[in-house]
Amino acid sequence: MSLDRPVTPDPYPLLPAVASFDVTSADVVDGQPLKDDQVNAHGDTSPQLSWSNAPEGTKSFVVTCFDPDAPIVSGFWHWVVVDVPADVTELAAGAGAGDATLPAGAFHVRNDGGTHAFMGAAPPQGDQDHRYFFVVHAVGEETLGVDASASPAVVGFNLTFKTLGRAIVHGTYRH
Repeated sequence: MSLDRPVTPDPYPLLPAVASFDVTSADVVDGQPLKDDQVNAHGDTSPQLSWSNAPEGTKSFVVTCFDPDAPIVSGFWHWVVVDVPADVTELAAGAGAGDATLPAGAFHVRNDGGTHAFMGAAPPQGDQDHRYFFVVHAVGEETLGVDASASPAVVGFNLTFKTLGRAIVHGTYRH
């Protein structure tokens, strides 16, 4: 079954322009299919991410995974990690299992699946390729000013005004 709909745009160029910096992953190859570990039905394991060359003035990071191709207007937030300290430049594979696996001071905001953790790719059966944007946002404040009860939309709203830079790698998946 195909939902026969247009491909959604990459959402990040639609946001205010900010500096870019580098993100790499042992698990996500830009533009290529995700490994089974990053798929909901096979493990829900967050990928390893490393970043470097964040803009001067970075005081914390927010790490997100967003699927703009979900068959809903708002897309689907798979992962939102807030208040990663500025001296942290990597999240190991599996760091998205819960708050206890994150660096001190960092925490999860509820994803659109309802958990405070990473939720792997889970597009509808037979749908088009979905893109999963893993983004590290460099923030100019030590805390974003939200707590774990915030929605991903509220995190995104705050990021619009507090982001100094953005590093992006994206994988794809089709069920």
